[in-house]
Order: sequence, then structure tokens, then C-alpha cells
Amino acid sequence: MTALAVFAFFLYFPYGWCAFNKAPREDFGLIWKTDGEALKNAALASFLTLAPLTVISLFFLGHRLPSPGAREIISAVFSGLAAAVAEETFFRGWAQTLLRKKYSRFTAIFLASALFGLAHLASPYAPFALLAFFPGLVMGYLRDRHGSVFPAILYHWAGNIWSIWFYPRF
Repeated sequence: MTALAVFAFFLYFPYGWCAFNKAPREDFGLIWKTDGEALKNAALASFLTLAPLTVISLFFLGHRLPSPGAREIISAVFSGLAAAVAEETFFRGWAQTLLRKKYSRFTAIFLASALFGLAHLASPYAPFALLAFFPGLVMGYLRDRHGSVFPAILYHWAGNIWSIWFYPRF
């Protein structure tokens, strides 16, 4: 139940905040728009980060691939998407934008990514989950470059699906 409450907060608070403060959602990247360049950037970022991590996971950490059934695959795909949408709405859409109003572009991306990493301390894999900070930098860059959370959501979703199969379990 707590996870559902956190999910709802991450997803709906930024939109409510914009409505309450009469701030355009577009200023916070809370628009679902993209173009070919944004899609290419999200795909390239996914490949450049996840391919090396896959090699490390399989060959250096000795990770074995699970053999999930259709139900597990569908669950992983949709839960990965839900988490990506909620977290990117909150961290890249709302938090990064507010931080950007006070700090430089790099500092805002860095601080939003640090908050993102800290939020992952609730993970059963804490403190290893703090490493979420690093993909947070990529997602922050995608959000900043394209003016929308959508490319960051796509990258995050790919990372979530990857982590279900390849995330090191110590």
C-alpha cells in the first residue's frame, strides 16, 4: 500500500502543483511529446549504457538469465513503465525544473539525480541502489535537451526492463 501511495504522489503531485500555482505544464516538461531526434537520443543512450552493463553482468558477475513466463514478462513491462512514468514526472519534470530555476543546468540535473538515487534507498538492494544516480544524469540530460519528460521515460523504461533481467543480486 505504501508503494501505491508513493507512486500516486510522484505521478500526480507535479500536475497538482502546476495547477495550484497556475504554472504551465509545458514549463515542467509534463507534456507527452517527442520527435525523431528525441527517440534516437533515448535509444542511443539506452544502447550505450545498457549494452556494457549487460556484458559486465553476464560475463564478469556471472549473472544467469531467468526464464520468465509470459505473465512475468507482461508484469515486468508494465510495472517498469509505470515506475518510469511516475518517477520521471516527479524527478525530471517537477524537481529538476524547480532546481533549474535556482541553479545552473548541470547543477539542477545533478541534484535531481542525487534525489533520485536517494529515493532508491527504499529498494531492497540499498545502498547498491544509490547507483540509480548515474542513469538519473542521463535522464536529466534527455529531459533538459528535449523539453519533455517523454524521452527520459523511454530511457528509464528500458533501464527498468533491463534491471529485471540483469541487475546484480548480491
